[in-house]
Amino acid sequence: MVRAEDGSINAVVNRCSHKGALVCYKPRGNIREFVCVYHNWTYDLAGRLTGIAFRKGVDGKGGLAADFDMSGHALERLRVETYCGLVMGTFSDKTPPFASYIGAELTGNIDRVFIKPLKVLGYHSQILPNNWKLYAENNKDSYHASLLHVFHNTFGVVRPNMGGGVKISPDGWHHLSYTVRNANSNDAVKSEQVRSLKESYRLNDVRMMEHKLELGDLTTNAIQTIFPTLVVQQILNALAVRQLVPKGPDQSELLWTVLGFEDDDADMQELRLQVNNLVGPAGLISMEDGCVGGWVQRAAYADPDARTVMPMGGTSIEAIEGSRVTEAAVRGFWKGWTDCMTPGEGA
Repeated sequence: MVRAEDGSINAVVNRCSHKGALVCYKPRGNIREFVCVYHNWTYDLAGRLTGIAFRKGVDGKGGLAADFDMSGHALERLRVETYCGLVMGTFSDKTPPFASYIGAELTGNIDRVFIKPLKVLGYHSQILPNNWKLYAENNKDSYHASLLHVFHNTFGVVRPNMGGGVKISPDGWHHLSYTVRNANSNDAVKSEQVRSLKESYRLNDVRMMEHKLELGDLTTNAIQTIFPTLVVQQILNALAVRQLVPKGPDQSELLWTVLGFEDDDADMQELRLQVNNLVGPAGLISMEDGCVGGWVQRAAYADPDARTVMPMGGTSIEAIEGSRVTEAAVRGFWKGWTDCMTPGEGA
């Protein structure tokens, strides 16, 4: 992805149209053109082929035929669209506009979180020891948060007796799980004898738990998935997007882009960095998500014919208010995957 000189955004496949070598070798930076080091085929920022070394040969010998069409050998382009600073790309002309793709209710959460121009504060990257679909499932599993994550439950970021709910797009593919701070006691949590509640735990530095209500509500945790591999995150004042990259049948890479707002002062930026300790490869919350998929992957190898069940919340793919004890969004993910894998279906 690259910005043209007029500020517009181009997205091209990083593959030279000659021999297929990479034409861009750095994750970020500034360039004026793409040049393949293999044979020096050169492309402009829109991906158009603009130059070929030895095009006319040497001393009139060799080179390209006179009728070689430069315009027919551009880098492959994606169709792109921006929404609240996010850039979405597709190879398909049939893919609907982004707002239509996820629906008005779920674009509403992006509008809620990304209320001002954004700036990047940093990045995390981690390799997950599991198929990418297991991490996608994990993000859509809205009730594991207060069971698996000791920090969530102990320090009141996500508890099962807090307000909130699960929203699901009309096609079932995309979801939002959110938690709202309320005045409920912990009695319901204690009565369940939840493993993740550790009342004796304390923080030596409590700054990360300060929650500045910058978004106009009491939402402590909002995890939104956009099928198939994008997550929009708000945990207290920690804003981020996560991109999931398949790396084979039993490995995937998770890329985190940590965000703030352009007008953040020094104190607000420091708070975001403090809260960011909750997430990422060694995050006080996210470290469990980084390994639990690997446990599922290892167990799955033991019996390729084994089956799993998703009975929480019934069998439907429906939103729920006031609770997150449902697997409806997980069922929605597999509906989306089935739609895409069925000839003639999907986008």
